[in-house]
Amino acid sequence: MQTTEELFRDDATLAECDATVLAVETDGGIVLDRTVFYPQGGGQAGDAGALIAADGRRVAIADTRKHPEHPGVVVHRPAEGADLSWLAPGTAVRAAIDVARRQAHRRFHSATHLLCALVPQPVDGCSITAGYARLDFHMTEPLDKDALTAGLARLVAEARPVRTRWISEDELDANPQLVRSMSVQPPRGHGRVRLVEIEGVDLQPCGGTHVGNTAEIGAVVVTKIEKKSARTRRVVLGFAGG
Repeated sequence: MQTTEELFRDDATLAECDATVLAVETDGGIVLDRTVFYPQGGGQAGDAGALIAADGRRVAIADTRKHPEHPGVVVHRPAEGADLSWLAPGTAVRAAIDVARRQAHRRFHSATHLLCALVPQPVDGCSITAGYARLDFHMTEPLDKDALTAGLARLVAEARPVRTRWISEDELDANPQLVRSMSVQPPRGHGRVRLVEIEGVDLQPCGGTHVGNTAEIGAVVVTKIEKKSARTRRVVLGFAGG
């Protein structure tokens, strides 16, 4: 199956794109030749939104996933009860994401990278949604909620640029210390790996969507710190004010 051109990898600000339907799977999943929808992965939730025809017909997309059998193929999951009768291979659509949901994902995902800089320990669990983000750190030492919130506020206020670049898989293998996560490995199989760099703060492989500057994260707070096991400390983030 033809792979999907993933426009969000190089520009997380894109809200929509023109696309052509390649397939409508038996379970209703819709495959496009190109997309701005991020598929669930690396701890980050998939995008939602809509596929819209020139005549105004639309299919609400509730979630986006990677194809379970074909690497590099993105599957758009329609909302329950959606009318797919007008969709077929070759149908032209406009793929439009839920911008508010994506922006929350971008802010939280970049905030978790700041948290990695404040807590320099291996990560063994991660979840990024529109409502909260959490990281599980492999460590035994206690963490201070107020100190971490203050550290995040400082790094956000410093307005540090956030950039992405690509390196070869061989370069990553030669620099294994770049990988912070114990549970989620960076996407491989295409010969190159995407790095996310927060200038002077953090550098690690990541396929997720991010803000362009830490100032765009806004006010985030540590809402909870939990001892999940003898060697795991969970830190949960929320937006200030809910």
